[in-house]
Amino acid sequence: MAKALVLGGVTGLLGQALTRVLTERGWQVETLSRTDGNLLELSFLENRLAGADADAVFNAVAWTQVDDAEDHPEDALLINRTLPDALARVLKALGRGHLVHFSTDFVFSGPHQRPWREDDAPKPVSVYGRTKLAGEEAVLRVLPERSCVLRTAWLFGPGRKNFVDVILAACRKRDAISVVHDQLGSPTYSLDLAQWSAELAEKNATGIWHAVNSGQASWCELACEAIALTSGPCRLEPIPSSQWPQKAQRPAYSVLDNSRLSEFLGKKPRPWPQALREYLFSEYTPAAQTNKEGAQ
Repeated sequence: MAKALVLGGVTGLLGQALTRVLTERGWQVETLSRTDGNLLELSFLENRLAGADADAVFNAVAWTQVDDAEDHPEDALLINRTLPDALARVLKALGRGHLVHFSTDFVFSGPHQRPWREDDAPKPVSVYGRTKLAGEEAVLRVLPERSCVLRTAWLFGPGRKNFVDVILAACRKRDAISVVHDQLGSPTYSLDLAQWSAELAEKNATGIWHAVNSGQASWCELACEAIALTSGPCRLEPIPSSQWPQKAQRPAYSVLDNSRLSEFLGKKPRPWPQALREYLFSEYTPAAQTNKEGAQ
């Protein structure tokens, strides 16, 4: 039985998905989070990684508060760059364990004629994007033969509040909601991402991978689809980014090309609307609500 250590596997959106999927695939899963100790203390990290003796370490811990990162760049750098660098160095010293590290579409910016490929030059425009890129570079520099970086985007899924949940909650309270229409990206289902991650780890894949569901959408289109699938009562009002000012600059176009992943899997990842439908029907239908109440 393969062993996995999942950082962020208890409370994180992706970490919970990884823990669930890896367990279902027959892995022996151990989790590690910031509540267990100081992940930035090297001796603590060395002891936990040595004790886990994992075949694969999945790092789903990150500073993901994009706007807060602008005010706390050093803190964001510690989590997004220093931690993955330390993980890679510890695993290198141990001589065992494959590192799967997760990054973001925010390493790209600006207009583009096609979805971004793995070999396109990154150009982040936010502290979050720059620190995540620094984390990628550290991992691949220290442990190139036993690591892979999965760039993903716009995650939705069970276990933690996400954009889709926020939209549907707002729709239940208001007659109309405004959503940005001029930022395009790759909506991705956390459980699908966890499956691809497990498959890549099982094959000891290396290098950079764009791991997203197929297709593209604006935030407005994603919100519209979620509202339509749940028969939401509110009206959606598309607005430009200029009417929704935020501290950190967002990429106007960050759609990721998943062709490399498609070739590896032997099939194209399913379209995001199909994945969204599965998520919403599993979480928001009356039957799903009844199951949740019964489990409590």
